[in-house]
Amino acid sequence: MPIEILMPALSPTMEEGTLAKWNVKEGDSVESGDVIAEIETDKATMEIESIDEGVIGKILVDEGSEGVKVNALIAVLLEEGEDASAMAAMSSGPAPAAKTPAPATATAAVEAPAANAPAVQAAPTVISGDRIKASPLAKRIAGDKNLDLSTILGTGPHGRIVKRDVENAVAAPAGLAAAPAAPVEHDNPLAAHGISGERYDVIKADGITKISAKRLTDSFRDIPHFPLNVDCRLDRLLEFRGRLNAAAPDGVKVSVNDILIKACGVALKRVPRANASWIEDGRIAMHKHADVSMAVAIEGGLITPIIKDADIKGLADISIETKDLAARARDRKLSPAEFQGGTFSLSNLGMMGIKSFASIINPPQGMIMSVGAGEQRPVVTNGELSIATVMTVTLTCDHRVVDGANGAQWLAAFKGFVEDPATMLM
Repeated sequence: MPIEILMPALSPTMEEGTLAKWNVKEGDSVESGDVIAEIETDKATMEIESIDEGVIGKILVDEGSEGVKVNALIAVLLEEGEDASAMAAMSSGPAPAAKTPAPATATAAVEAPAANAPAVQAAPTVISGDRIKASPLAKRIAGDKNLDLSTILGTGPHGRIVKRDVENAVAAPAGLAAAPAAPVEHDNPLAAHGISGERYDVIKADGITKISAKRLTDSFRDIPHFPLNVDCRLDRLLEFRGRLNAAAPDGVKVSVNDILIKACGVALKRVPRANASWIEDGRIAMHKHADVSMAVAIEGGLITPIIKDADIKGLADISIETKDLAARARDRKLSPAEFQGGTFSLSNLGMMGIKSFASIINPPQGMIMSVGAGEQRPVVTNGELSIATVMTVTLTCDHRVVDGANGAQWLAAFKGFVEDPATMLM
């Protein structure tokens, strides 16, 4: 019996993904463990391995297809001794709901099979000799209606001509080609706001951007955010960092951000009431570990790789780990376990000159801290005016689990560790 290859769930929250690449084609033999495809989620690109051996009988979802639902049928694997006729016995359920890159008028990625044809006949894969892309069903209907495929605008995946295109086209008189399809009107989604469509371009958001947008909207709408901010003097921290790097092994260079991650971890253990998550049934999860997520910008959005047990790791270890995670995050090579499950997040835009900002909470975490630029500012110490290197940090809290008093207590602990880093070692 043919084996169904389904869209896997690569994380607990994954509902759909993008089939970024097929590493096999129909007719290829595969063995258990062979990488057959790459799936792009909102955070990373993951490889799919075959768990069985056999021959790829049919690929049902094209490369680049977006919005492929978890558990949707994406391909069929034939076992030893089976041929394409074995697929006729498979259930002729609906094609997987994949949103495939196509013109604005495109709909489903897979068209319905012709009468008396096997269900798997649906995948359009044939390209005519003159390089016109058309599905087998579309070509058959075009022949019956005396239509010239070169005059028909394809609205299927990658501009492929599909069933609806030839059904809607007008048959030409004998010996004449069909009339060209009407041009597609310019898409103007901002027309209601009085903006002409010729004054802007519309680009397609990738899967990461769209999923990030949804999650950020859900977070900001459903979680009662409130910010607390404080100024921290960095002069001792910078001196401390200089001494560390002077004595560090070759290849190790501790950054200010590495020290801030350590300070966050130690502060979470010092004020455990702030290391918490809201559970939607009205309970609160009190975390036993200080796992600090750090925001890393990638193309199309952000990803938050995790420094686990940041409170007990040495700064050299944190430095090595952050650089490795950040590099693999930008290449989208992180495993889900490396960017899911943190208990707290840190976002640093100081290197971009941002003085202060407030971040949106990363559920189910209860807090996220935003770090601004360290800069020289006038300060008053014991009634004397002087200059110090100061940065502003903003702690955004989920008021359901971290109220103002707990948030302020955590910030006080963090500020103390930043202004006297040696105290983190006690």
